[in-house]
Amino acid sequence: MARRLPSQPPVLPGFSYVHVLGSGGFADVFLYEQNMPRRQVAVKVMLAEVVNDQVRQMFQAEANLMAQLSGHPSILTVYQAGVSADGRPYLVMELCSSSLSERYRRERISVAEVLRLAVKIGSAVETAHRAGVLHRDIKPSNILLTAYGHPVLSDFGIAASIAVAKEEDSVGLSIPWSAPEVLLDETPGSIASEVWSLGATVYSLLAGRSPFEVPGGSNSSTDLMSRIARAKPQPIGRADVPASLDALLRRAMSRKPELRPASALDFVRELQVIETELGVNQTPLEVSMDEWASATVSDMEDRTRLRPVASGSNGATPTPRRRRRAIAAAAAGYQPVGTVREGSGQNRFSESRPVELTRRQRAITWVLVGASALVIALAVTVVVVLLRVTNSDGIPVVTDISATESGGTVEFSWPDPGLDDGDRYQIQVRDGTSSIQLSPEFRVDAEAGETVCITVTVNRQGKTGDPSTEKCIDVLED
Repeated sequence: MARRLPSQPPVLPGFSYVHVLGSGGFADVFLYEQNMPRRQVAVKVMLAEVVNDQVRQMFQAEANLMAQLSGHPSILTVYQAGVSADGRPYLVMELCSSSLSERYRRERISVAEVLRLAVKIGSAVETAHRAGVLHRDIKPSNILLTAYGHPVLSDFGIAASIAVAKEEDSVGLSIPWSAPEVLLDETPGSIASEVWSLGATVYSLLAGRSPFEVPGGSNSSTDLMSRIARAKPQPIGRADVPASLDALLRRAMSRKPELRPASALDFVRELQVIETELGVNQTPLEVSMDEWASATVSDMEDRTRLRPVASGSNGATPTPRRRRRAIAAAAAGYQPVGTVREGSGQNRFSESRPVELTRRQRAITWVLVGASALVIALAVTVVVVLLRVTNSDGIPVVTDISATESGGTVEFSWPDPGLDDGDRYQIQVRDGTSSIQLSPEFRVDAEAGETVCITVTVNRQGKTGDPSTEKCIDVLED
């Protein structure tokens, strides 16, 4: 199929045209030099033949969206947008390189580098989701690199929106990285389908090809869609890819959306755990801090201000220290003796001495002693329980795993044993598969007559605690 020639670059006030950077199904990208401030920029210009009122409205909405999200370090920066004199909408963007989309097919990228890229791009996707936005076209060619080698995600739904509006087959260009439910028109897109695309993109960067592409075989759109519907990707074919990463990518591309990581953030967290497993530094998350962004200066000052000790629940002033000592002494069977004057004006103080307690006072004393013993007994019980649910490193131990089976899917669940921030569950299935996740639930597809067994361990900063007792369930015949 012959490639079309680029369109004529528009005349844009304040910008000087340099040359063509690339062409797509709905737009061309040109290199311009901005006059003030002077810098080189990429300008994406829509093709005249696809522009109509609906496309203009969508383009404006997408331009506003990208401008709002482009403050994220891993989302392409948009400087401005407008409509040229000949009626074509355009975006002025940060100049980045598309070399990654060619490099991953040409050379083997290290697992550590792919994980770093994946965490950063996954953070960008999570940020978009928190803003209520789906990207709808996550794939290697939409990951660009800044001049400093930082990956950024581009094209937030612009091409996908136009493809839907024009009802053209060009939307099939992203088939290799699209979830089966999207290709089958079961949904226009969801967080689960974006997790699929993230997994497929990471797979591609590792394997040098898309997950359902057969080297040397037929890879037409029909072939790919058929394989994607079965959700059985080709093996990555690299000995340096750890089993945990391979298992994560297969879960991310599960046919059933509910079996995938629940969010882009969960997917990224598991990637970070794998980084620790490989002995490389965890790539930091880049997710917007909602609490920080919404806090005012006075809020921040208020959080650091010292406050007086709160009064009792009835509003009374707390009991003074001396008064508390007097109460304690009475409970022990002693009463303080006041100051007496003797002799030639000198003050002398007598020592506290035992006194005879009344029956009522003795009863109160025994009640207090009994209450103290009860408190001590409860404290000992709590310590014993804590010792039973944590190991020597303080890592909690999972207990009370429950299991149910319905329609060939086994669902395991368990109560939170007390996870800290950054802790993850490490699930080991008896058949050898494993998973690292945040959710206290785990689902397994099984056939009738199978027995499915799992153990769950808490992973804390790369260290694992004691495993749970193995939990098994028999899958009954229909």
